Amino acid sequence: MQIIQPHYHAIARTAQDYERMAMSGVVAVAEPAFWAGFDRRYPETFIDYFRQISDFEPTRAAHYGIRHFSWVAVNPKEAENRELTTEVLKVMPEFFSRPTVLGIGETGLHHSTRNECDALQAHVELAMKHHQLVLIHTPHLGDKMQGTKRTLEILAGLDVAPSKIWIDHVEEQTIRLCLDAGYWVGMTLYPITKCSPKRVVDSLERYGTERILVNSSADWGPSDPFTLQECIMEFRRRGHSLQEAIEVFHNNPCRFLGQNPKFDIQPLQVSELRT
Repeated sequence: MQIIQPHYHAIARTAQDYERMAMSGVVAVAEPAFWAGFDRRYPETFIDYFRQISDFEPTRAAHYGIRHFSWVAVNPKEAENRELTTEVLKVMPEFFSRPTVLGIGETGLHHSTRNECDALQAHVELAMKHHQLVLIHTPHLGDKMQGTKRTLEILAGLDVAPSKIWIDHVEEQTIRLCLDAGYWVGMTLYPITKCSPKRVVDSLERYGTERILVNSSADWGPSDPFTLQECIMEFRRRGHSLQEAIEVFHNNPCRFLGQNPKFDIQPLQVSELRT
């Protein structure tokens, strides 16, 4: 089947990961702006990074027949630096016209400090002003519930289009809050601090599949892009049909990301795959 990896930090991965993903059915990845493993000190460093993920990575992925898209943002781990965040936000609109940039992300909260909350608000306001999609990171250390509730409080005070906002890294205790508020949600497969394939499928069976994305993140830490394929296997093992798997792991990303016309991959039906 064809698979879309909607949250994938290719900058942290090798060419062999692209090759293996291509052989296992991945046709597209979307790369949110990420923490570099250390706190960057200069706006120009971010600008060069945005150029790397919007110019170079699409070329690297194309060697394996994979479409690569990206997002721009100051990651919440670096949003404590107010001056830096302000300067980067000023230049971000220059990237919205790039052919593979889908919007603003990942913004969000890490420790839910005042500076982080202000940065999240500024990112979302900029996105709404420029009609961009938004990818929001919720904390995976400390109190996820508190961080998620604070995220929803900030969004509730803004003039947003919930259908264009994806709240990522939800888990069993936070998924319903975000879905009930009208947002898209993402469940992240991560071996230590996030979800296992079994937990993700449990949630899909409990809450349904509407407005839910599944991703492996695959970043600098202990992670593996192929946990996404493991999740698909667990989903099918429980008796879900091929079309149901396509709806979750291909068509849902198409529906959310396709709100930006740059993402032109269309939802599929099983019959189309057999012709």
